[in-house]
Amino acid sequence: MRENPTEQKNQSPPPDSYRRVFFRLSIGAMPLIVICLIAVFLYETYLPHASYAIAKEITISPGLGARTIGALLKQKGVIRSKWAFVIYISLRGEASSLKQGSYSFAPLSIRHIASMLVRGDADEISLTIPEGWNTIDIGRSLDARGMDGSAFIAHTMRYHDNRFVLLTDKPATHGLEGYLFPDTYRVFKSAPPEDLITKIMENLEKKFTLELREAVRLQNKTIFEIITMASLIENEVVSDADRALVSGILWKRLSIGMPLQVDATIAYIKKTQGIVNNTNGAISREDTKIDSSYNTYRYRGLPAGPIGNPGLSAITAAIYPKSSPFFYYLSTPEGRTIFSKTLEEHNAAKAEHLK
Repeated sequence: MRENPTEQKNQSPPPDSYRRVFFRLSIGAMPLIVICLIAVFLYETYLPHASYAIAKEITISPGLGARTIGALLKQKGVIRSKWAFVIYISLRGEASSLKQGSYSFAPLSIRHIASMLVRGDADEISLTIPEGWNTIDIGRSLDARGMDGSAFIAHTMRYHDNRFVLLTDKPATHGLEGYLFPDTYRVFKSAPPEDLITKIMENLEKKFTLELREAVRLQNKTIFEIITMASLIENEVVSDADRALVSGILWKRLSIGMPLQVDATIAYIKKTQGIVNNTNGAISREDTKIDSSYNTYRYRGLPAGPIGNPGLSAITAAIYPKSSPFFYYLSTPEGRTIFSKTLEEHNAAKAEHLK
């Protein structure tokens, strides 16, 4: 029986034919696909795609892997592709070299961001303000860490925030000297001075508790007076017990109109005015004649304002002075405090201990 030619024409090619055609097409298109993938990868990696006016601050916690970091960067809008970041880091063999820290990212390419993370170019620094430092000291420390200390000092002179009740009775003519609470702070180099000042003030408000504030109110004193007195105590004596006694002596002198005659105020005047003489840091008789509202030898009462930034110990001593029969005290080079009832005893102590 003869086959029908029409039926032969209508028969479909075997399935193997389609597979062979598809395979050949796929093989032929593979170079183009690879080129496209490489182009997309290079585009994502070497060009910045994010756009924002203010740098984004991101903290990379210890132990985070490349995938988690990539996801975090994408979530924060720093990069567009998590996987482009992961692939780039992996190809360079640096997936385990990403360093923890806080970073400030401007719109950058993945290549630049990865480089910052590998080098550890964290924008955050640790700033420690020791007890007794004044604003100039803090400014110099900021300069040493690559920040603008002069801008910080300028902002302390005009800073005010109604949220902080401790600033309520501070004279408008005075800056934040005395209110920059000693502690260690984490701060971004790129952050404006207001950010650091606000962080410090928030800390002071926590440390200067409601109980302490109520004790000040019951004594009919102001926070500004307490901070000023505390700054004197901070720079005069070291131990808590001695500070309470010195606080009692200084408040007693004020109550009877006796000059405070605190050497630390003269040292502050000389530092802030840039006065240098040949006394090797000692206070000379000529120094006590400097015409300044901070000079407690020349003018009675508290100085015009704080002479440094006191810690909690000095603030507590200023609020809770200890009564004693003493009117005079002397700090020895070894750090001891010698207390005296009379000027004669005090002079004898100076002759013995300050040779």
